Amino acid sequence: MHGARARSVALGASLALLAACNGDDGAPVASPTYYQTKTPYQPQQDAATYEPPPAGYTAVFTQLVARHGSRGLAGMKSDLVVYNMWERASADGALTELGAKLGPDVLKIMRANFVLGCGVPGISKFGYGNETQTGISEHMQLADRLLARHGDLFKAPRRIVVVSSGVDRAVDSANFFVAALVAARPGLGALLLRPPAPAGYPAGDPKPHPDGTNRFLLYFHDLVPAMDLVTSPADPYYKTYQASGAYQAYAGDSDLLAKERAITRDPAAQAQGRALLERLFAKSFVDRIDGAQLSFADTGTKRFTSDDGKCTSALTGDGKATIKSSADAGSYLYDLYGVAPAMTSEAGVDFTPYFAAEQALYFASQRDAFDFYEKGPSITEKGDVTHRMAQILQDDFFSEVDAIARGDLTHAAKLRFTHAEIIIPFAAKMELPGASQQLPLAALYDYGNNPWRGDRVSPMAANMQWDVYRNAGGTILVRMLYNEKETDFKSGCDSAKVAPASRYYDYGKLKACYGHVAAN
Repeated sequence: MHGARARSVALGASLALLAACNGDDGAPVASPTYYQTKTPYQPQQDAATYEPPPAGYTAVFTQLVARHGSRGLAGMKSDLVVYNMWERASADGALTELGAKLGPDVLKIMRANFVLGCGVPGISKFGYGNETQTGISEHMQLADRLLARHGDLFKAPRRIVVVSSGVDRAVDSANFFVAALVAARPGLGALLLRPPAPAGYPAGDPKPHPDGTNRFLLYFHDLVPAMDLVTSPADPYYKTYQASGAYQAYAGDSDLLAKERAITRDPAAQAQGRALLERLFAKSFVDRIDGAQLSFADTGTKRFTSDDGKCTSALTGDGKATIKSSADAGSYLYDLYGVAPAMTSEAGVDFTPYFAAEQALYFASQRDAFDFYEKGPSITEKGDVTHRMAQILQDDFFSEVDAIARGDLTHAAKLRFTHAEIIIPFAAKMELPGASQQLPLAALYDYGNNPWRGDRVSPMAANMQWDVYRNAGGTILVRMLYNEKETDFKSGCDSAKVAPASRYYDYGKLKACYGHVAAN
């Protein structure tokens, strides 16, 4: 078997396997509701079960990088094209009893996104892409748990460094996180430090950025000449800028495009999409879509006003999102399925009745396949093109611990806020279990041949934390939490553990294992 047919068979086997099996550590290999990287955040381990530090060691520093919290749709696209399809089915009398409920639910999601963030303190511009109440709570609760673990660190004159990508939802996440810290301990406000943004960029026409912003560190997947141009090889950001350019060029790589075509054209996508549509629409209506007699696009203008009348928005679709097959429809419906849990406070809709478990799992696996190739470990023969740019973030983590090892305790914590496009390649760069295994060009990703899962690697508010401990003799240990679960560094560093089963690593051995050399 070759190509799409082989993938269809492999995915069919994977669907059956995943319905019944657990991962090696006893945790489900996919979340039961299959929300992929849109999975709302939950800590993956009870802090009461964390391994205590070895005798004689106390915490001296903590740091994290965190994805923004749960959000609404990025823009009006999936909701509008699905609604246009539903509206035509309604006019044609082609709705099932279940399908009749779909249109009103889509409108609820659409309306909620139009005015998302309206009147919410801390959100400056309402509308699509903002964090929801679920997302706000995720970061505030993450802050509360960090404070519960390491509150003793936060004392003057030590500083709490706060940095973000500068993009709205990452900035908002930083602010909500900090607000929770200050609400619990008002004195912490005086310890916050938002360092100046890198200056002098773009080269030749420098533009200012707000303090506490670093695009090179936390938006390295999308550095652009208009904002970030670096021309001198001697510049400390030159390698990151070049790596970002190589990654963006990879989007047009012929092998990557071939993988994406294979994923899109998988016969299972059409079969699963049709099974989904036939739950909602008359078979004759679905036949007309698949027979090229009907197609839909995100066209038209919608206008919504918030309940209090304070926020009104009108938007027009650009027509780029199209439904020309059941596979297309399934993918767009999955977008709405995935965003609904993040919007329980704002839209209050439940999309699970529309999806049989098999369809939800299939479209999650399809989205995971795209993310695996576009953002994740990707193709073995392509080397580190998808995660080379994350070197700057790895260096930043190690450099903060270097300072502690030198006896510089200026920083009590460093808090970084960013996006899935940063968390995913960073996890691959760190060679974390389940986040870094590549596949050869001859293979095509599916749930049967690779452990990479979006809901594990980068759910909403995904985070990596390093807790740093020191003893009276000055020896430094590091313990990593990934989504608040004690997690091993790459397997090649096991010799740096203080004991074979421990999660604590000798820092000198750990940095040598990763090849990090401290700056003078």
